[in-house]
Amino acid sequence: MTNPISDITNEAELMLLIGSNPTEAHPVIGYKMRQAARNGAKLVVCDPRHIDLVDEADHWIRQNHGTDIPLINGLMHIILKEGLEDKKFVEERTENFEELKAIVENYPPEKVSEMTGVPVDDLYAVARLYATTDKAMIFYTLGITEHICGTRNVMSLANLAMLTGHLGRPGTGVCPIRGQNNVQGACDMGALPNVYSGYQAVTSDEARAKHEDAWGRPLPGNLGLKIPEMFDAAVEGKLKAMYILGENPVLSDPNANHIKAGLENLEFLVVQELFLTETAVFADVILPGSSFAEKDGTFTNTERRVQRVREAIKPLAGKADWKIICDISGLMGYPMDYDSPKEIWDEMASLSPSLAGINYARIDEKGLQWPCPTLDHPGTPFLHAGKFTRGLGLFQPSDHIPPGEMPDEDYPYLLCTGRILQHYNVTTMYSPGIMEVWNKEIAEVNPVDAEKIGLQTGSRIKVTSRRGEVETEIQVTDRVLPGVIWMSFHYPDTPTNDITSHHLDPITGTGEYKVAAVKISKL
Repeated sequence: MTNPISDITNEAELMLLIGSNPTEAHPVIGYKMRQAARNGAKLVVCDPRHIDLVDEADHWIRQNHGTDIPLINGLMHIILKEGLEDKKFVEERTENFEELKAIVENYPPEKVSEMTGVPVDDLYAVARLYATTDKAMIFYTLGITEHICGTRNVMSLANLAMLTGHLGRPGTGVCPIRGQNNVQGACDMGALPNVYSGYQAVTSDEARAKHEDAWGRPLPGNLGLKIPEMFDAAVEGKLKAMYILGENPVLSDPNANHIKAGLENLEFLVVQELFLTETAVFADVILPGSSFAEKDGTFTNTERRVQRVREAIKPLAGKADWKIICDISGLMGYPMDYDSPKEIWDEMASLSPSLAGINYARIDEKGLQWPCPTLDHPGTPFLHAGKFTRGLGLFQPSDHIPPGEMPDEDYPYLLCTGRILQHYNVTTMYSPGIMEVWNKEIAEVNPVDAEKIGLQTGSRIKVTSRRGEVETEIQVTDRVLPGVIWMSFHYPDTPTNDITSHHLDPITGTGEYKVAAVKISKL
């Protein structure tokens, strides 16, 4: 997030929410949004599905699935035609403006309305409101990124924020809400195939030399594989072994039958986990994982705040995750003789300029937000004040990129997936208490389609895509558009990701969970 969570209730005058369902997927932040809206902040919800915050919204933009780029381009077209852009910000802090103008010129309101299904009057109302509000924040999550054009969706939102000067100040910004407690921290620590900690490129000779000196070993200068590329390589027999920690790709990754095929084709699989998950079943060796209550170290939350986490209980297996990794490394010939997570943090921070000013003493009681380059630096609540990291902000406009797969004669319905409040990701079967609250998948089907197929709430159906089939109970509801079925992915008995799309964002490798073509039959 470019801006802190506290800006929602303390600073924002407008919240533009797109591709995000925070009251179910991020309930703390969702509650703060609801609170801000009831205290006078304007709320715009852009979502094809009737999520809870629609009931609090001043405007509900119900765009067709997979049309986010045309929608955003259409808003920018109106802003430019009416002269509502922040001319000073654009002139002083951005570049490539002429290309942006040329692209969005091709998205007049009438054309955008036809593409997105959004009434022209609503496009004008939201464009004017966002452009003329002094402090406006954009929030997005997986409804934006889990598309074949997810990266371009994000760039389009950045274009909109720069065009109107809604960056670099309190109460503004573009805020992706992270889906787990330490997703941000994992990325910050370099758990990505293209960077060291602090987002230092592995292709940088300077960064690589610095880490080689610190670690005493030569390091490769080429990029590693993204997760989808790993499983492609496993299926092809090019990747022979995997070590999976705290992840359950058999349930959580798209086109899950492809994932299973990759795991079956490995010569050796290690899974480090709390439970015998669907992925752990494939393992040759299972190592014990530690829960959050058994961990010592840091978590970095969605607003870039590094915070201490302390053991509530000793690791039940006798060793913490980090210690197991160190032991394995030693047995493989590279000693990692750390005494504590603090020692690991100190080494990492000394090699990462954006984190160099953060240590355990400074975050003992309250976390710090990076970048924090020195020990006397107070941390950075909001990003891009005065200038961008690259200097000038670069407009990166895009034309419409259709989903990789759309409904057709053979598979006439569109499947969209997401989370429900009662569950979290794919840990459903390991919490009896939660299972008592919501114990099965209940897909959402529009009344128009229910009548056509002969369904009612409680009916069971088979949902089939080109990749597999699952069975589920349904709820008949107008929360979803006609022609759409919405499902969660929490339940092993209904492994929804067996049928999600195989298409990926070519830049990030993120799966297109939000659009897949399926057919429905009554059981």
